[in-house]
Amino acid sequence: MQVLKETDFEFKGQKSVYHGKVRDVYNIEDKYMVMVATDRISAFDVVLPEGIPYKGQVLNQIAEFFLDSTKDIVPNWKLACPDPMVTVGLCCEPLKIEMIVRGYIAGSAWRDYKDGAREICGVRLPDGLKENQKLPEPILTPTTKADAGHDENISREEIIARGIVPAEIYEQVEKYALALFRRGTEIAARHGLILVDTKYEFGLKDGKVILIDEIHTPDSSRYFYAEGYEERLEKGEEQRQLSKEFVRQWLISNGFMGKAGQRVPEMTPEYCEEVSKRYIELYEHITGKKFEPVTSGGSLSDRIYNNVSDSLSHMA
Repeated sequence: MQVLKETDFEFKGQKSVYHGKVRDVYNIEDKYMVMVATDRISAFDVVLPEGIPYKGQVLNQIAEFFLDSTKDIVPNWKLACPDPMVTVGLCCEPLKIEMIVRGYIAGSAWRDYKDGAREICGVRLPDGLKENQKLPEPILTPTTKADAGHDENISREEIIARGIVPAEIYEQVEKYALALFRRGTEIAARHGLILVDTKYEFGLKDGKVILIDEIHTPDSSRYFYAEGYEERLEKGEEQRQLSKEFVRQWLISNGFMGKAGQRVPEMTPEYCEEVSKRYIELYEHITGKKFEPVTSGGSLSDRIYNNVSDSLSHMA
């Protein structure tokens, strides 16, 4: 099976390219963004040496599914998906915050709560919560989008006071984020899942708020299986998660946590194929659709280049 680990395209009108941990983003004339979901996989802020077959297609098509399923709530950046691994959309000015919505207390929020915090990003939390317990209502815990270093928690009051986002824009974004979370929760419930928490990113296009990037994928969201949730909560057991946590656990069990001096364990073809199957399982659970792998007679790079070039020529 072919994998796409890196891209180095030169599209007509291309101004720049950004290579992220998983996605490569091409700027076309400051008008369009071409986002290629590669088969790279990262953990502990490290890009692992082997690619995972069909991972890029899985992530791109989950994002496509949810962008299409929420466009009645808020306009989004997507214009077309000319290839199973690519989304082409509007070039927007990103807001310098990420909107994290939490319906349950888990992850970093739980760690802070367990250490005694009763306020996160200006939001008061009640005493007596258990790990992974449902909150009385979903809460917003925004973070800054740092150009370098780590993102930091921030309250809505700080965001507005520091002029990071104007008050009227922030209030709009807040409403959009909560409405998107409600929709994501409804869709997850239909497929036997719980949307625990997620992040959204927004930008401005001609002064209008636009939803950008991916949404509700396993890379940006945490899901629990609904079946057995209450029993596990009562017993204080770990919840069954639908995420790439299984990759992190495999790395930990093989002595790798991204620390200096540690080496990534060998990722055999058999292991990469097993991870691929798990990602396909994620797709089918989250969307309720059967995954249809798209194979290419030639190279993946050639297929993507031709499909994107054709799409851009029709947009010109």
